[in-house]
Amino acid sequence: MKLSSPVRLDQLAKLLNCTFLGQPEHQIFGINEIHGVQAGDLTFVDVKKYYQKALSSAATTILINKAVEVPEGKALIVSEAPFRDFNRLLEHFQPLSPADRHGTPQFGQDVVIGQGVVFGENVVLEDGVQIGHNCVIGSDVRIGAHSRLFPQVTLYDHTTIGQHSCINSGTVIGGEAFYFKSLPDRKEKMLTKGSVVIGNNVDIGSNCSIDRGISGPTRIGDYTKLDNLVQVGHDCQIGQRCLIAAQVGIAGVVILEDDVILWGQVGVTPKLTIGKGAELYGKAGVMSSLEGGKKYLGMVAVDARQKLREIAALRKLPEFMAKWKDKTP
Repeated sequence: MKLSSPVRLDQLAKLLNCTFLGQPEHQIFGINEIHGVQAGDLTFVDVKKYYQKALSSAATTILINKAVEVPEGKALIVSEAPFRDFNRLLEHFQPLSPADRHGTPQFGQDVVIGQGVVFGENVVLEDGVQIGHNCVIGSDVRIGAHSRLFPQVTLYDHTTIGQHSCINSGTVIGGEAFYFKSLPDRKEKMLTKGSVVIGNNVDIGSNCSIDRGISGPTRIGDYTKLDNLVQVGHDCQIGQRCLIAAQVGIAGVVILEDDVILWGQVGVTPKLTIGKGAELYGKAGVMSSLEGGKKYLGMVAVDARQKLREIAALRKLPEFMAKWKDKTP
């Protein structure tokens, strides 16, 4: 999330009622999670083993739960609860839109609108857009030329659809991230303030869910195709010309490089990268990043410790077979 204008370190610390380490006039230009930070951004960390990752990241301001040595050119804001205060900052700079926010779109030429369509504010519909009956279009949305939404599609706030793209019925784009911090007595939700950017010539099937980023965009590249019942988690970056079949589940902060194919019911765990041109057969479970240009298969759910022992034993099987062959008369 980029701020509309920079904010001084002392001002932000005062807003949170926190102490700070650094020059008072040090400026913050954006607020982002660690995986998406750039110079000028603020990020947060509240677990000691991740301190170094945050302090050495591109972020130049770190919201942290303990005073530590400040890296050169950076600043700290010391908070008892960085997760809570990060949420406070997100809400302060992008307040939740009221549920009844509505407006009149900016229409291009030859736009077709069905019955019962609801629009938020600051919506742009380019030439030749078609929107079916009973769609809900949030605020700050742009739909590119000659794209089509079939009936009962929902676009949350801050969604951009490219040109010549097609979204089928029941799909929801821009929903909240599935991101919760475990506390002793509850699960605390991370607020979702990012966006979704869909490229050109993208086809999305029925009843798909594509979540917004926390503070940045979830992206789907040009010419990528999603089948029905696909889940794409927050902050995913999906490349061009990917094929994603029915019932695939992609967790948050996953990168699919160009030309990746995921067949039915593939599951991908968070924060992984699948390389260009990789192909995963049905029901494959992705537990670590994968190289591109290869085909992958396999997933059996058993006790995790037992499975890890089996994998370790299988790695030794070629060595065992060689020794056995040498001893065979």
